[in-house]
Amino acid sequence: MKNKFFKYIHQLQDTITSKLEEVDGKVKFQEDVWERPEGGGGRTRVIENGAVFEKGGVNISGVHGKLPDSMQKYFGVEDADFFACGLSLVLHPTNPMVPTVHANWRYFEMYDKEGNIVDQWFGGGQDLTPYYLFEEDAKHFHQTCKTACDKHNSEFYPKYKARCDEYFHNAHRNEGRGIGGLFFDYCKATEEMDMQNWYDFVTEVGDSFLEAYVPIVEKRKTLEYTKTQRDWQEIRRGRYVEFNLVHDKGTLFGLKTNGRIESILMSLPPHVQWVYDHNPELGSEEEKLIKVLQTPVGWV
Repeated sequence: MKNKFFKYIHQLQDTITSKLEEVDGKVKFQEDVWERPEGGGGRTRVIENGAVFEKGGVNISGVHGKLPDSMQKYFGVEDADFFACGLSLVLHPTNPMVPTVHANWRYFEMYDKEGNIVDQWFGGGQDLTPYYLFEEDAKHFHQTCKTACDKHNSEFYPKYKARCDEYFHNAHRNEGRGIGGLFFDYCKATEEMDMQNWYDFVTEVGDSFLEAYVPIVEKRKTLEYTKTQRDWQEIRRGRYVEFNLVHDKGTLFGLKTNGRIESILMSLPPHVQWVYDHNPELGSEEEKLIKVLQTPVGWV
């Protein structure tokens, strides 16, 4: 399974970066192949200063070795080895009318001293972070997520949508990072779903990503915007940074397992503002967004 999924994310990275280069039309992804001293490595691809994407990355990695002490304590195990692979992407467009997007699909195995698999699971999801709320875009993104889920289990979308709203929540701000999507983790074999079934589901969601995001980008990338709207985007990007550095499990896992810092912090936007006690004007489009972030919406 690990070889099968690792091969899949290699192919998916190629598919996604090719399409995004076509959408941007100005710059290409720069590739950086790296190795991890403790075992494994990855292929980082970053796009910067494009016509559409100010900064973005589509990264894959496959790492293995002894599970660090902090993570052994977290999982409640001793002397465990691990293998983890996944694709992680974040795209920060220049135009504040185009939403930021994040996605991740991953697979994990844990082994005993003899090298036997003692645990394995899939995880992942995709979520949208708009700066200006176009309801038709939110509905399109969520409908695409729901369609992918429904092919496997009609209970998946409502369950994983709710988990996404719960997970991507800046508790210290009492607001969502964005308008959600899907979030699933620790997807393990059961009587109803074996690991092949989970693989089929996760790859279905992965394959749906471009369909969920690209039509939104194409629709909004040429809209005009003001300096004030750009400032708002940068203030909201600050909330994105706060979530990633304070709450995000993937970031924390990478930092605790001696992950590659450049790849881990690739998710941070290049231009950000923190303005003291900033509040949007009453009745404005900016306030409309905040209200939605404070109370998750059922988009489909």
